[in-house]
Order: sequence, then structure tokens, then C-alpha cells
Amino acid sequence: QVQLVESGGGLVQPGGSLRLSCAASGRIFSINAMGWYRQAPGKQRELVAAISSGGSTNYADSVKGRFTISRDNAKNTVYLQMNSLKPEDTAVYYCNADGLRDYSGSPPYEYWGQGTEVTVSS
Repeated sequence: QVQLVESGGGLVQPGGSLRLSCAASGRIFSINAMGWYRQAPGKQRELVAAISSGGSTNYADSVKGRFTISRDNAKNTVYLQMNSLKPEDTAVYYCNADGLRDYSGSPPYEYWGQGTEVTVSS
């Protein structure tokens, strides 16, 4: 049973910083890509940032230069450092693990975390 557990959300003032963490646990052989998505009230879920097992990254235009995604493959953990936060960054942030195999040669699956809330407000 694979689980993704996020942490690090909270309330922060505009211009502040937060660091999100997401640890995947359970039987895991490999994970292709890990990433962060967010969903604001009344809006669709959108990609924030993603990182491959090799370290290639992809960011939404709205967060480029402010957010940094990183990954510890040995710990099956992905991080999102969020700086210069804006009120429009307010959302529930979801961790995603794509192409996760629980043993060599098994089919890949996609998993989601439960979400962690980020509120940017003065």
C-alpha cells in the first residue's frame, strides 16, 4: 500500500516563504516523476512543478523564479520551496507520484497525496 504524505502547508503573509514536503511510503521500486499540483477554490487543479527521476524540472509560468522543486530519490521524497508568495498562490497543494512501480517490471501507477493547504494573506 503506497501512501503520499504531505507536510509544510500553513498561513503565510505575502512575500513570505514555505517549504512543502511529500514522502512516499510503502512498497516502492521506482518512481518516474514526482510533482506538485494545486487547486484554488472554484478553479481546476493545475500543475505547479514536476521533477523527473533524473532531475529534470518543469514549472508553471506563474511560479517560475519563485518556486523550486527538488527530490531525494533515496527517500522517495519531493520538496517544494516557495518564496515570494502571493495571495494568488493560495490553494490546496497536492503531491503526485507518476510512474510508480512497486517491483521491477510491474506496471506503473499514479498516486496522489491528500493535500496540504497554503494560505497567503495579510
